[in-house]
Amino acid sequence: MKKRTGRRSKSGSEDCCALCGLRDDDPAMFGEKVTLKEHKLSVHYFCLLTSCGVYQRGEETEGVFGFLIEDIKQEIRRSSRLTCCCCKKKGACVGCVVRSCRKKFHFSCGRKHQFISQFMGLFPSFCPDHSPSQSLCVDPDLSLPQSCSICLDSIEPVLGFSVLKCPSCHTSWFHRDCVQRQAHSAGLFFFRCTLCNNKEDFQEEMLRMGVFIPERDASWELEAGAFSELLEVYRRCDALTCLCVDGRSHSAESGWFQVIRCRLCGSRGTHRKCSGLRLGTRHWSCSDCTPTSDGIASLVSSPQRRSLPSKRRSSPIHSSISCKRPSLPVGCGSPEDLLQVLAPQLSPVTVQVEVDGDQVLSAGVELVRRADFDPTHTLSISFKDGEQTAFPSSLRENNTARHYFLKVLMQQIQDCGVFEGPEGSKNLALDSQALRDDLYFDVGCLLALALAHGGPPVGFFSPALYQCLFNHPPNLPLTLSHMTPDTHFTRQVSRMAEAESLDELREVMAESWEYLELAGCNRPISRLEEREALVEDLVNFTMISRMQVPLQRFREGLQTLGVFDQVQLFPSVFLGVFCEATVQLTAQTLGQLFTVTFSTQEEKLNMETPVSSFWSRFLLECEVGRTSISLQDLLHFATGSEELPAAGLLPPPSISFLHPVSASSPPTETKETPTQRRRKQQQKKKKKTLRVEKEAWRDGGFFPQSKPSSRLLLLPVVSSYQTFKSAMEQAVSHHVHLLPTES
Repeated sequence: MKKRTGRRSKSGSEDCCALCGLRDDDPAMFGEKVTLKEHKLSVHYFCLLTSCGVYQRGEETEGVFGFLIEDIKQEIRRSSRLTCCCCKKKGACVGCVVRSCRKKFHFSCGRKHQFISQFMGLFPSFCPDHSPSQSLCVDPDLSLPQSCSICLDSIEPVLGFSVLKCPSCHTSWFHRDCVQRQAHSAGLFFFRCTLCNNKEDFQEEMLRMGVFIPERDASWELEAGAFSELLEVYRRCDALTCLCVDGRSHSAESGWFQVIRCRLCGSRGTHRKCSGLRLGTRHWSCSDCTPTSDGIASLVSSPQRRSLPSKRRSSPIHSSISCKRPSLPVGCGSPEDLLQVLAPQLSPVTVQVEVDGDQVLSAGVELVRRADFDPTHTLSISFKDGEQTAFPSSLRENNTARHYFLKVLMQQIQDCGVFEGPEGSKNLALDSQALRDDLYFDVGCLLALALAHGGPPVGFFSPALYQCLFNHPPNLPLTLSHMTPDTHFTRQVSRMAEAESLDELREVMAESWEYLELAGCNRPISRLEEREALVEDLVNFTMISRMQVPLQRFREGLQTLGVFDQVQLFPSVFLGVFCEATVQLTAQTLGQLFTVTFSTQEEKLNMETPVSSFWSRFLLECEVGRTSISLQDLLHFATGSEELPAAGLLPPPSISFLHPVSASSPPTETKETPTQRRRKQQQKKKKKTLRVEKEAWRDGGFFPQSKPSSRLLLLPVVSSYQTFKSAMEQAVSHHVHLLPTES
């Protein structure tokens, strides 16, 4: 009985590939099979690509995809003298790229015997002894997948030729044949990991492991008319009684008998006349959608605000409105833009927060533990001293008080017991009291609240803490340098890492046996080379394993208002917000922050133009220290913020101008009666009083004024820079002297 597939035989030799001898026509596994009847020749595309003695010397339209016919015949003659190491038959056209290896094989035989051919560069091939492989780089605590993420059939969780994995998420494992067929179907533009959606790293790894990725669009995009039904428009009248003489399917270009589709579902229609609509009606909702839209033909309104779940439940706090993420602005690339996406969640409803003295963190913790706590409510801060009197006087303005509250809150969070390490590079500390009080959740919630409500950047996370929270940089192993300096555990691990002999290592391990027992690393060491693996295990235990509960509760707190999800989507963008110190203010930064609004009158515009140049010059002198005030003082005077918030300033700051009051013209002299003279004397007294008030107002007009709530700075219109500088220094210095001193 004949086999369905087999090596080339005398009968039907034209159907067999001239290089591998198989009749199989499977484009995903062997590439496209091309038959040239005039040359009585058939060949697989992959056999041509991997053959050692043939190259594409022609254009894509010449021969077989650029392989010239004469070159193909020459390769057939060359390989006819070579024996396949797998099937022991002639025609082996593929060889191992390692020069010292003499193995030759057919491409089809190589697939069966775990030979790998790479479809990139010079298209090298490798025998099983020299072929590339994948390593298992996952947490030993995680269970290995038991099914293929493409076909969902069971797999043996052992990496090898037949089982591959994604290099990014490490949880997507699949059969080689499955991923090859997926690549053939998806093409270069749509081929990616089915779980983590990674494209670049995934494609690079699959090419390395011998998966062919065709440089074309996806197969479903190439089908003729594949999406033609999406271009069809519903044009049928569904009214109970259709009044159109041409029938329900008739739709005029305009007028009474034009079919209007339901704006909500689009799957129902009516003639204007048939539903009693006006001639100009363009929006209509069908009977099925009317209850949803309350009879109004408009899009469904956004979900109603629902109450926040209790903080002590097991589920984490997210935004108290819909869990659907707001759409990101086009071209967003800064943390300010990404945090401002969360701003529409904030409500004008205020929540009162009273701060007793400098106990800002205590007031914040009390706020988030309230049963009716809603993170979308605007914070209204009032400071009280021990006798419940206003404290300090300069913080009575709510906007200034809120910014001061958020700044001090960030400082006190950095110094609280849930963190450890040097200033500006903190790790989470394991504190049993903080675990009992659930302080890790509270602190995470307060950090998210501060970022979303206009607080300063965090700036004190260590790179290790940021990596543990957001996996950035991805899959980078933690080292001894990531551990908190000058702690008991760090000193023990450092001594083991610095051991120069096996005896010294064993001595340190004997002294630290309790720590090793707790970490599950109290194992016998027979070679000094095992030290690195021991240190790595201890670092992972100290930084990750023993900190699982604090890290999880901290993440759940950061999920307030969707901050954690936003950072996890763009971890590289937010790295500076969490791990880098506040950027020093510069004249250029502060100048670009304000939008200057000039007058429309030409006379005033001519007076305002020099003042804008005075402003730029004044900023430069503040930066280099030639004035009595700093750029930070100027920012606080104009906006109420002592530093730029992580979410930016809203509304955007602007500059307008204060013009001096012009003197009134003298009255004309007329003959006066005695009664008029008496009235005139009375009016002179009133005018004298008004003149004094006007002079005071005019003097006040030469000093800058600010409205922090609206971010408006009013600059005085003066004729010289020295007058402008003196006015700015006096006004801002007076404001700075009223500021509270930091404890």
